[in-house]
Amino acid sequence: MTENEIRAGAFAMPFDNPSYPVGPYRFVNREYLIFTYRTDPALLEKLIPAPLKLAEPVVKYEFINMPDSTGFGHYCESGQVIPVTFNGVPGSYVLSMYLNDQPPIAGGRELWGFPKKFGEPELRVHKDTMMGTLDYSDFRVATGTMGFKHKALDAAPIAKSLGAPTFLLKIIPHVDGKPRICELVRYSLTEIQVKGAWSGPGALVLHDHALAPVADLPVLEMLSTTHIIADLTLPLGEVVHDYLA
Repeated sequence: MTENEIRAGAFAMPFDNPSYPVGPYRFVNREYLIFTYRTDPALLEKLIPAPLKLAEPVVKYEFINMPDSTGFGHYCESGQVIPVTFNGVPGSYVLSMYLNDQPPIAGGRELWGFPKKFGEPELRVHKDTMMGTLDYSDFRVATGTMGFKHKALDAAPIAKSLGAPTFLLKIIPHVDGKPRICELVRYSLTEIQVKGAWSGPGALVLHDHALAPVADLPVLEMLSTTHIIADLTLPLGEVVHDYLA
């Protein structure tokens, strides 16, 4: 290959057979189980990167099933999202994500800066209960349960919340181990079609784990539990702050 061919064809690794295709990425029948709970604000403050600011001492713990996603196939994901503001505009900061499929781990980290690690999440209906679980190295890290479709919710505010700005701390090291890229990235989901949304009684249990520390943000009060099914598009992001500039 010539240098010009490398520059023209460079997208992702491996060069001749990337782990994922060029976006944007469409998700069909994406299913969420979201537990919103109150936690210790002092602990949250230590985890939110400036210039983001804490909006409220709340965590959204999510289990997400993605049965049909462009280039990524079928996988499940689980993690924590924190309400924040950026220049006074409300949004969310993604703190952690655990999933069971290599292409979206590679693509999520390399393109946007999603904080993705390999885990074994699952989201399913167990008799009358919607249940999400997360295992890390065969150890149960999180269990969330909700009464199945107890109360239907208005789709409009759900779609608005899904389309709000989301922020990521993207870090890619240089070959000497120092950060070569250290940026705050923003994206917003688009083409959102909410097919159904429900609430119900919910419970969330988190277990301590050194390498999957979701329990470091303890559940002090459960605020709401929401089950959502939607089609949506994940576009590419934009850099809103460069820490190395």
